[in-house]
Amino acid sequence: MSTSATSGTSATSGTSATSGTSATSAASATYSELRAQLATLTTEAFRPELAEIDRLPTLEIARTMNGEDQTVPAAVARQLPAIAAAIDATAERMARGGRLIYLGAGTAGRLGVLDASECPPTFNTDPSQVVGLIAGGPSAMVKAVEGAEDSKELAVQDLTALGLTADDTVVGISASGRTPYAIGAVEHARAHGALTIGLSCNADSALAAAAEHGIEVVPGPELLTGSTRLKAGTAQKLVLNMISTITMIRLGKTYGNLMVDVRASNEKLQARSRRIVALATGAPDEQIESALAAADGEVKNAILMILADVDAPTAARRLTVSQGHLRAALHATTTT
Repeated sequence: MSTSATSGTSATSGTSATSGTSATSAASATYSELRAQLATLTTEAFRPELAEIDRLPTLEIARTMNGEDQTVPAAVARQLPAIAAAIDATAERMARGGRLIYLGAGTAGRLGVLDASECPPTFNTDPSQVVGLIAGGPSAMVKAVEGAEDSKELAVQDLTALGLTADDTVVGISASGRTPYAIGAVEHARAHGALTIGLSCNADSALAAAAEHGIEVVPGPELLTGSTRLKAGTAQKLVLNMISTITMIRLGKTYGNLMVDVRASNEKLQARSRRIVALATGAPDEQIESALAAADGEVKNAILMILADVDAPTAARRLTVSQGHLRAALHATTTT
């Protein structure tokens, strides 16, 4: 009995040990492969000339970092044709009622959520029109959700929950260009006929290859090895600024460089609304207040009322006909 028990224990222990060793070996192989991949990425490159940066005076570190940041706009400039093509395609889809959807993990995801959240107050868009999704959900905005970025399936689930359509534009954002969550989002969206944009900070990235419009802004290795919240993050923010802002310009959300669709949701924005009407029309304060009151605070309508000398219902109708383009509504007024 004792021999049998010992034998059984030994067999179990041996199986368990073998299983554990296999799992460890598999994990080691995976990490070795990933480490080899990272070693090929510009964003992960080690810079020996900065190996003793922690010994420099603070001012010198600041100067070095500032100098690094100055390389970012040039990197973005090299991708302007690709960025412009992506924006024109996005505006075309959104004019048909499609949405602009950003997806990313970590810093990339947070930047997408930030850009999306600033569109309603700036351009009076519905919150569902420009959407930011981050791997791991809203809680990942302030606390890392381990493993979320490694899941293509999670991206598919998030897009499915949104009810993805062929009129939507999906922007996958990833500094490395290899993040499964971003790649999975782009692959799924493209398979369902949506417009896809892949924004990365490495050349020849899997993300750009998966997307219809690949944008690869390569600002070079980071000050801190692999810390892509630095130059890569700045580059991504600049490109996202362009995508949302210029798309909104194309959709008639501005008049010249004035935010005529601004939503006056607080005192500062109410004051800005009045200033925008004044800049666009040169009208006196009394006329501006009267027009804004009649237009229920809609800046674009108030400007059209003043410049075209029409009442609020007429201004609203003309803006509807022009699909919200103030300049087109004004042109129609002067040619009728």
